[in-house]
Amino acid sequence: MTIYAMDTNIISYILKNDEAVINRYRQEASRGNEFVMLPIVYYEVTRWLLERNAKKLQTEFNEMCTVIPLIDAHKEVWDKAAALYVHARSIGKPIGSDADLLIAAFCLVYNCTLVTNNIRHFEDAEGLEVTNWKQCCS
Repeated sequence: MTIYAMDTNIISYILKNDEAVINRYRQEASRGNEFVMLPIVYYEVTRWLLERNAKKLQTEFNEMCTVIPLIDAHKEVWDKAAALYVHARSIGKPIGSDADLLIAAFCLVYNCTLVTNNIRHFEDAEGLEVTNWKQCCS
C-alpha cells in the first residue's frame, strides 16, 4: 500500500476537474492506497480559495478534507525540514521555498509519496518518493 500526499498544484487540478488527475486519484484509491492532507497544502489551498472568494470550490475542498485526513506537525517534521535545508545548502542546491521544505519533510517523516507537478522543486530531497500525475497517468 502507498500513502500519497498531494501537493497544492495537484489539489488545484482536482478542484478544476482535470480528468487525467482525477482518474489517477480514483485509480489509486481503488487499489487501496491511502491519502493524507499536509498542513502546508491545506493552508495554501485554503488561502487561494479565500483570496478568490471561490465558495463552490471551498465547499468541494472541505468535502475532500472529510475523506483525506489532515496529518499533524510535530517536532520530528520540523527537525527533518531543518536537516533538509542544511543538506541542500551544503551541496549548493537549496530546495525551492520553506513550503517545499516542509512538504518534503512531512512526506519523509510520514513515509508518503508526494504527488506534484513541480518535480524539480523536490529533486534534491534525498529519499523522497515523488510522482507526477499530470504528466504520467498510467
